[in-house]
Amino acid sequence: MQRSERENLRGRERNRETSKLVAFSNWISSTMVDPRQILAGFLTLTMFAMLAHMIKREHFDSVAEVKMPPSPDNHLKNTKLAEQTTVSFPKSGPWKDDGPELKPCWVVPNSEGAAQSEGYVTFSLTDGPEYHISQIADAVVVARNLGATLVLPDIRGSRLGDRRTFEDVYDADKFVRSLDGIIKVVKHQPSEILTKNLAVVKVPNRVTDDHIAVHIEPIFRKKGNIRLATYFPSLNMKKRDVGKGDNSVACLSMFGTLELQPEVREVVDSMVQRLRTLSRRSEGRFVAVDLRVDVLEKKGCQGNDHRGSKSCYNAREIALFLKNIGFDKDTAIYLTQSRWDGSLDALKQFFPKTYTKEGIMPVDKKGKFLDLESPTFEEVIDFYICSQSDVFVPAISGLFYANVAGKRIASGKTEILVPANIPGSAASVDDYISHYITEKNHLAYSCFC
Repeated sequence: MQRSERENLRGRERNRETSKLVAFSNWISSTMVDPRQILAGFLTLTMFAMLAHMIKREHFDSVAEVKMPPSPDNHLKNTKLAEQTTVSFPKSGPWKDDGPELKPCWVVPNSEGAAQSEGYVTFSLTDGPEYHISQIADAVVVARNLGATLVLPDIRGSRLGDRRTFEDVYDADKFVRSLDGIIKVVKHQPSEILTKNLAVVKVPNRVTDDHIAVHIEPIFRKKGNIRLATYFPSLNMKKRDVGKGDNSVACLSMFGTLELQPEVREVVDSMVQRLRTLSRRSEGRFVAVDLRVDVLEKKGCQGNDHRGSKSCYNAREIALFLKNIGFDKDTAIYLTQSRWDGSLDALKQFFPKTYTKEGIMPVDKKGKFLDLESPTFEEVIDFYICSQSDVFVPAISGLFYANVAGKRIASGKTEILVPANIPGSAASVDDYISHYITEKNHLAYSCFC
């Protein structure tokens, strides 16, 4: 009997212990967090942290947003979303916005009653597009004073045998139309003067009425036809007053007659567009530098002015100049040098996106427009790209700089930076704007309002 009671007592104790364990287990279960809830909480906290970081960057970082075109590999995947995607790039370089295009303010004289002779004035365009502009102006002024018919010129390059027709480079129809009512122009030299020895008359650039009356008109009246040879006693393109006389005719001739023929214009436009594509970090803006190794190697470029200014600057000096006035290393730079030269490596070290014509010209155009034996097209391309760039830097002083400046002034592209040896590590870009702009003393300011 006692044994049975003891067994019953132990059974009741085991039942009590079991009940306690079950109760404890139930309490533990009720107080523990589901592992899935822990993971969800962690992910939520992570998302809030990432959002806070993004808000901080958007608020403090200085960026410029640039729209990016859709990738050609994914143009079928969510095209609408791809077109709206933006990528943020930091602004680089002391870029200035273009000013407004100026309007011609010259007054073209009335040609009614003007005497018209039967003689012809012939001439050739020589030495490059920066000379063509001045040569055209002088020939038109002379022909108008003499009442003569102007023969459309041919184009002769700097190398022997390099000769092209006017239509190879420029729009002949546009040229003739622009001078309608000013002078008479014929596209081809008349047969009656082909076999005659024409009198060659030297004409100073920016020829005056008095000079024509004294030195040119007597020869024309005696010979009946003349051939002009313009020379440049000075490369001065400073401003002068323009009224109703031949100064107005010169303005029209310089700025309103020459346009590239369509194929050449297409090549220039494609190269400009290529440079803008390469300049995405700079919002499509690029710098054009007139830097030609063959000119830098000439004796006149070797000296150094004690005041820190020179007439020519090499690649390394240009690199330091652009860097010290604030241009970023991602700035795209176009050089007028035709093909790469080892001396340009110093510039590319600072600015990896530095290109010559050879690097950005369409492949199918190189055979025609990159010709070592006939560089006329290359010179024309350089002139017009420098006229259209967002910034122009003349590493070489001279008429190229002066006449590029004239075209830029007319179109409102007035960021022309004249290089100098800058002391220290930084400088204000405003200190190096061309005096043609700051003083408004370029001839273009006489012709445009």
